Amino acid sequence: MSDDEGVVRLATAEELAALPALELAADAQLVAYLGGASLPPLPEAAQAVASLAEAAAVLVAGAPPVGFARIDVIDGNAHLEQLSVLPSATRRGIGTALVRACCDWAARNGFGAVTLMTFAHVPFNAPFYARLGFQALDDAQLSAPLAAIRRHEVDLGLDALGPRVAMRRTL
Repeated sequence: MSDDEGVVRLATAEELAALPALELAADAQLVAYLGGASLPPLPEAAQAVASLAEAAAVLVAGAPPVGFARIDVIDGNAHLEQLSVLPSATRRGIGTALVRACCDWAARNGFGAVTLMTFAHVPFNAPFYARLGFQALDDAQLSAPLAAIRRHEVDLGLDALGPRVAMRRTL
């Protein structure tokens, strides 16, 4: 990892425009791992940028960004909605740095936990987050807002690609 890749900071408004393409490139790696299955289409770039601008925070690593984390607020906790790293920048600790920065941001802003949704058996998904202190939640542990996100994922067809899991890290 180069020095600038490891620096995680808040995204600038100008950087938001590049993040949908970064997410698309990262999703291609997931699609390859899942054997070519198709993911639900991402929103158009303009919609994606507008959505990113509405996030509680968007953290980036690198200049220009090689990875980003989108943080929303769900049910009074920070929620890691999206973590994406360019395939050419994986296995360098960038994802780990982004997740740790997300947790630091959440703690600094008074949140008691970080939640997320991910694929249960993809090595760079749930097992990765578990190594960083996240614990899987069963359906009975989901708050109403998290359960609504899970239902939305089912409606999008994500569960057809493999088991999904909600996870939480208490801060």
